Amino acid sequence: MDLKDIKAIVDLMKKNSLSEFELEHQDFKIKLKRNPSPTAAPLEDQPVYVVQPPAPAIVPPLASQSVLQPVVQEYLEIKSPMIGTFYRAASPESSDLVEVGMHVTPETVVCVIEAMKVMNEIKAEVKGVVTQILVENAKPVEFGQPLFRIRPT
Repeated sequence: MDLKDIKAIVDLMKKNSLSEFELEHQDFKIKLKRNPSPTAAPLEDQPVYVVQPPAPAIVPPLASQSVLQPVVQEYLEIKSPMIGTFYRAASPESSDLVEVGMHVTPETVVCVIEAMKVMNEIKAEVKGVVTQILVENAKPVEFGQPLFRIRPT
């Protein structure tokens, strides 16, 4: 089962107002729960990236300049859609899927996350340039944890 299948199950759960789903097939098991209560905090089902400006750089004005405006550059964060182990390459023998400075498209696979012995390819889902890789190879990641920073193009 890949990430697309899991997202489809989550969508079906929303459409049919299901709060729980469980599937067992051979050595694979998945259990999904969601809180359908409108008063409870909503679950973030697919927070893959967010626009978040970094702290503005404040530059003191020079004598010859009246006022300098702080420069704010926006970037997107590709976040982990699941709990698992982060891998920068598709296999131990392969080279890294992306590097800092590399251009990516929405279909570019940027990493692999292993969850329950299933390798899930994570796509950029945005167009831009990789500015930062925030996780070390073969380290565990949490749901919603930032993995990459992308400068949109």
